[in-house]
Amino acid sequence: MSTLLHLDSSAERTASRSRAITAAFHAAFRAARPGNAVVRRDLHADPLPHLADASLHWAAGLRPAGASPEPAAEQLQRRLIDELLAADVLLIGVPLYNYSLPSSVKAWLDHVHVPGQTAPSALSGAALAGRPAVLVTSRGGDYDTGSVNEGRDHATPVLELILGEEMGMCVTVISAGLTLAASVPALAGQVERGERQYAHALRQARDLGAGLGAHRA
Repeated sequence: MSTLLHLDSSAERTASRSRAITAAFHAAFRAARPGNAVVRRDLHADPLPHLADASLHWAAGLRPAGASPEPAAEQLQRRLIDELLAADVLLIGVPLYNYSLPSSVKAWLDHVHVPGQTAPSALSGAALAGRPAVLVTSRGGDYDTGSVNEGRDHATPVLELILGEEMGMCVTVISAGLTLAASVPALAGQVERGERQYAHALRQARDLGAGLGAHRA
């Protein structure tokens, strides 16, 4: 069996495309092999606090002398890190808000990106090296090459940097753009293109979820 850690962050609870795409991945992963398990966190409905103490950015052996974070804050961080380390696959739904990632996702990243624990350092190996991380991004406008918004997605590169380069995970991005085409007059001519992108993202999610779910951990 394999375990999926599924995180959602959209503030839209009923019509969210990022949530629909992660749900498609989730369902395919569960169906791929009997016994596959899912641990789910809704970072919007149950938001995490900001990191309570600067020393928690570091593993205990790397913290400044005299550091003494609150035990409750340290326990929460430990629980989040343990969830990540126990997962065979990470899935995150990340809508683009104001050209960046939701603050709820940033709070989670600040808790789990810890040199000496989840990121390699002189004190630790690469505990997450090669582990799959799937990012589902939804963007209201057109961010494709040649568009006015090209290069303005400041969420995906951050996640690829932290999860991929820093923590060593194998990152795959599934994107759906033009999610606001049906409601923003300036994008009215892009509705069909947006629907095609959404359908493609759903297929990608199902195929990837089935493939990773069938892989024996």
